[in-house]
Amino acid sequence: MAGHPHFRVDIVTPEATIWSGEAEFISARTTEGDIGIFAGHEPTMAALATGGVEIHTEDSVVSAGVHGGFLQIFQETVTLLTDRAEITEGSRDDALKVARELAAVEETLADL
Repeated sequence: MAGHPHFRVDIVTPEATIWSGEAEFISARTTEGDIGIFAGHEPTMAALATGGVEIHTEDSVVSAGVHGGFLQIFQETVTLLTDRAEITEGSRDDALKVARELAAVEETLADL
């Protein structure tokens, strides 16, 4: 995707910013379905579904598993606010597995 305009991306949990950088494209799953984001996307707020997120940078693809939360697109910045997130090696499917593990941990903690 070299040559596409960039925009800022932040993945934020209550504990820390998990990932921050410039991207050319993001794919994520919301409660309404999948969303693809390029620079210049209209301002949007959406509820994130537990699942995988792919961030396409100029020279690599970063995958993250997220456990719900919210996605905001505003002024060339995409912010993902989530209770839990983890950067993973591999594809969005691998990130989905991690997200499911995060959800299982969350359920276990809620039962304590």
